[in-house]
Amino acid sequence: MASGTSRDVIHRGLWVLGRAIREQPRIFAVAVAGSVLFGGLVIVSAYVVGAVVGDVVMPAIESGEVGTSTLALAAVALFGISVLRVVGIFGRRLGAGYMQFRLQAAYRRRVTRRYLELPLSWHHRNSTGTLLSNANSDVEAAWYPIAPLPFAVGTLVMLVGAVGSLFVTDWALALVGLAVFPALFALNVVYSRRMAPRQARAQRLRAEVSGIAHESFDGALVVKTMGREAQETARFAGRAHELRDSLISVGRLRGVFDPLLETLPSLGTLAVLVVGTIRLRQGAITVTELVSVAFLFTVLAFPVRAIGWVLAELPRSVAGWDRVSRVLDATGEMPYGDDTLDDGGTPATLAFDGVHFGYEPAEAHLPGTQVLGAVAFTVPAGRTVALVGPTGSGKSTIASLAVRLVDPDTGTVTLDGVDVRRLTAASLASTAALVAQVPFVFDDTVRANISLDRPGIDDEDVWAALRLAEADGFVAALPDGLDTMVGERGTSLSGGQRQRLTLARALAGRPRLLVLDDATSAVDPRVEAAILAGLRAPAPGQQAAASILVVAYRRATIALADEVIYLEQGRVLARGTHTALLASVPGYVDLVTAYEQAEQEREQNRTYDEVAPLPSGLEIEVDR
Repeated sequence: MASGTSRDVIHRGLWVLGRAIREQPRIFAVAVAGSVLFGGLVIVSAYVVGAVVGDVVMPAIESGEVGTSTLALAAVALFGISVLRVVGIFGRRLGAGYMQFRLQAAYRRRVTRRYLELPLSWHHRNSTGTLLSNANSDVEAAWYPIAPLPFAVGTLVMLVGAVGSLFVTDWALALVGLAVFPALFALNVVYSRRMAPRQARAQRLRAEVSGIAHESFDGALVVKTMGREAQETARFAGRAHELRDSLISVGRLRGVFDPLLETLPSLGTLAVLVVGTIRLRQGAITVTELVSVAFLFTVLAFPVRAIGWVLAELPRSVAGWDRVSRVLDATGEMPYGDDTLDDGGTPATLAFDGVHFGYEPAEAHLPGTQVLGAVAFTVPAGRTVALVGPTGSGKSTIASLAVRLVDPDTGTVTLDGVDVRRLTAASLASTAALVAQVPFVFDDTVRANISLDRPGIDDEDVWAALRLAEADGFVAALPDGLDTMVGERGTSLSGGQRQRLTLARALAGRPRLLVLDDATSAVDPRVEAAILAGLRAPAPGQQAAASILVVAYRRATIALADEVIYLEQGRVLARGTHTALLASVPGYVDLVTAYEQAEQEREQNRTYDEVAPLPSGLEIEVDR
């Protein structure tokens, strides 16, 4: 954190606390009321103790007799004050905890909702570890000072009352209080300013450590197969050591200031006893008043620390809030419109008209990447159109545009003649479904992965979707069928099984447009042919087969399409049937031939793996 930020950290931290109070005013009022009750009774208890010592204990010592009724009255007074203080503590802690956890829960929801609203281009510029840290530790840090805040506010009221009572008691003792309390505040201000950059760095390193850990775990297969365990461990250890050193720096600073903050009230009590003894000899105060003031300084030591706790956590709160607000204030969301499409069980028409698209740079000073230029084509209702092109030609980007994961820079993408930007989110989701290149499976049951708790999808619909995806066979063979837990990211399934499961998920919603982004690359070609043939027939509940836009590589898949769109460098270079393009476009011929040769090699390897003897204990899973 910059020095300028360090200088105004208290101001900014108080602004964050003010925001919390504005969002939870009633709960805060309850907590402060409990704290004020406690603080007022601390002052009262000091004078009650003074009265007990001066008016009960001292006379009893001098006379050698103890008045039973007076002693009982003193005990009742002390007991009653203690009970009321317990009530104040209960109200303060309950309110503070409830307020803190409500704010944390509310802002976790806001951050997560914002993640879902922001476009993919924004997510591409932010690591998963950072996003996890924003929604978890940064939110916690932002509202961490809420726990001691009501206590600190009550303590301020108590301090004002204490100083007032000191002036009523004796001006000399009041001056001692005026010397101690400002010194405490000044020390806390210095502490907060020195702590600010340390807390900000620690919060940033927490996100980086989380990011590295997530990458290592998520890429465990790559790490282990490439023999990079030691290097990944060293990379994680290096950043973890930086975080350790940063937190030690925070702890070291606390180790210096905490004893000072604890010592000042004790020194104040000592000063009160010295000055009070002098004033007592001068006859300016009584024993009762001296005991009351000394006891007051003793019991004030702990509540005054509450102010220090708040000030000490302000740097961390500001650092967390800055990181959370960066998400909440991020721009680029894609607002939906109000138009809907008439379903009627008929396939939809997808059209691209003069679409240009480029990805934003990872850093502002770098140029963007232009991906598509003047792309125009149509997927007629009920027809199948294949996108074919070399790597980087824009096929996956077109698939994302078709279901509005991103919006074009210029041009339009329409469904049944309506710009997708004018459609409601529900209408778009029910009309078009994307099966992505990399299948994602939740750590849940097969049933839950396919239905996603969408209304109107029962087990019959799930099985129908599984049959269309050629997945009903392996699901029926699972130990618990639809109730089988598939593990995180579907680790208990093969790649082809995961692809078929995600395809069934899309089909269960009965989309009128199905966009397949190389969604069957991991399954056997024979299974893929059966899947695509099944998709060309009407699904249960539909009058006609859905329109299909498929990113294709295999010759058999491409040959099933009614039309092929051939892309190069983000532009439509040719279009027509597979046979027509083979006869007229050399680049298309070369690409399809290369794909076919690669597929033949994979098939030969697959056949060898099926028949070759394997070492004991080894198995190779083949999708069928």
